[in-house]
Amino acid sequence: MSTVDFSIEPWCDEIGPRKVVHVWDPDVGLRGILVVDNVACGPSIGGVRMARDVDAEEVFRLARAMTLKNAAAGLPHGGGKSGIVADPRTADREALVRAFARAIGAITDYIPGPDMGTDEECMAWVLDEIGRAVGLPRVLGGIPLDELGATGHGLAACADVAAEFAGVELEGARVAIEGFGNVGRHAAAFLAERGCVLVAASDSKGAVHDPNGIDVDALASAKRETGSVKGLADAKPIERAELITVPCDVLVPAARPDSIHDGNAGAIEAKLILQGANIPATASAEATLHERGVVSVPDFIANAGGVICASVEYHGGTQAAAFETIADKIRRNTDEVLRRSRDAGVLPRQAAVDMARERVLEASGYRRA
Repeated sequence: MSTVDFSIEPWCDEIGPRKVVHVWDPDVGLRGILVVDNVACGPSIGGVRMARDVDAEEVFRLARAMTLKNAAAGLPHGGGKSGIVADPRTADREALVRAFARAIGAITDYIPGPDMGTDEECMAWVLDEIGRAVGLPRVLGGIPLDELGATGHGLAACADVAAEFAGVELEGARVAIEGFGNVGRHAAAFLAERGCVLVAASDSKGAVHDPNGIDVDALASAKRETGSVKGLADAKPIERAELITVPCDVLVPAARPDSIHDGNAGAIEAKLILQGANIPATASAEATLHERGVVSVPDFIANAGGVICASVEYHGGTQAAAFETIADKIRRNTDEVLRRSRDAGVLPRQAAVDMARERVLEASGYRRA
């Protein structure tokens, strides 16, 4: 039986959510949310997000994205997501993560993984508390997806296919990265291997732009040394909000939700958008981009590398197998979604949702009513 939080009732449908759980532990000041959206394809898998402003609606939207992402990728998992309402820089992070893990321990159809504000160390704490987690440190048998750049690898594989649909030649293509972190940094490096030129990047503290090109390794080094991309002396500082609309061919939004919206979608100069973050664009912004002929590959197609890697890890696979699986699945799904979009005259997101829903509902037909 589903447990429904009526604050997200408008989003309930035949797919889910299956469970919505609110957690409160006054002893450590813990507030948390867990949404298990759908388990037709198998136990749900999805990250634990830690942010001061995370709420039930955001967690549900992310959980549904995971249902669609896992189904689209052909993984034996449903979708779930959780959130801890706290600043990830708090000194109480370990206590909060461990308390949250204990609180959800009995919900065995959810497998936690890292997300914004959490990492491999956090997942080690979760594993210690409840015996299940993905995205673990290598010493615990994990495939360190952030260290290796699994999601960035997948974004580059997506670009291999999507570039043709967008009329972009990757060799020499100008790239802007919003969110030069675990996802954006690796995406920039993998795209550079294909001949792309990084011209702008941002993080939570600022942004830089150089139309002549930014060396990815130099930028990563500057950020490590100074704490921000602004530490790169050779690039021009710009406002973070300007990043979305800088002149470029490929834009990778890899930061927070809804960074592409009605206020900036009309000014975006990129021909191809690879959605590295989860839900980085509003629905109306995606419609505007489509009308303008911009190819925007939906998040749960483009950024599935992390969860594919996590699934391979969970089932005992190797790093090499994970990267091969990521490239194969994301290239095939990108091609199918963009062909469906083109042939049916619908937005790429609608084509992707239709494809994933078909797979979820087919899987549901094999389960006992």
